[in-house]
Amino acid sequence: MKAGLATAAVLAALLAGCASAPPPPARLGLKLAPAALGQSISVQQHLKVERAGRTDDLDVALQVEPDAVDVVGLAFGQRVLSLHYDGKDVKEWRHVMLPRQVRAEDVLEDMQLTLWPAEAVAQALPEGWRIAEQGLHRTLYLHDEPIMEIAYSGTPRWSGTVVLDNLRYKYRLTIQFAPNE
Repeated sequence: MKAGLATAAVLAALLAGCASAPPPPARLGLKLAPAALGQSISVQQHLKVERAGRTDDLDVALQVEPDAVDVVGLAFGQRVLSLHYDGKDVKEWRHVMLPRQVRAEDVLEDMQLTLWPAEAVAQALPEGWRIAEQGLHRTLYLHDEPIMEIAYSGTPRWSGTVVLDNLRYKYRLTIQFAPNE
């Protein structure tokens, strides 16, 4: 049972950062077509979330094909979240201890904001939102207020290290991609 409680604690810290923050003035609601990524990828990631002096880790397998996005999250070697997105519907499997505030749509949105081309993101943003990209840096704005900053160590975006600073919810997500074998 200790492993289950530890898993739940990691999940709460990693994925429910929004639960303790006030709700945003507007929900982005981004759901880009899988094909908008521009190619198929299959990558392993190690995620590190830093918030309020605490650091938590999660391993993730991500596969994007033109017709679907699949994500599997592991904590302590145990599956805690699965997500499947076919361009229309998001289906998820959740560990029983996963807090309700953890939403598959939010995981998908952060992933798409980070990995999809800025042009594809820009075309899908609702009124008041915009994205700017310069070199290896991307910023998401709401009414000219920076909401999220993303820095890449190289290209393609799913290689090396990506650091996402969520300025609204005050957390940092570091994504370390495993080298392709």
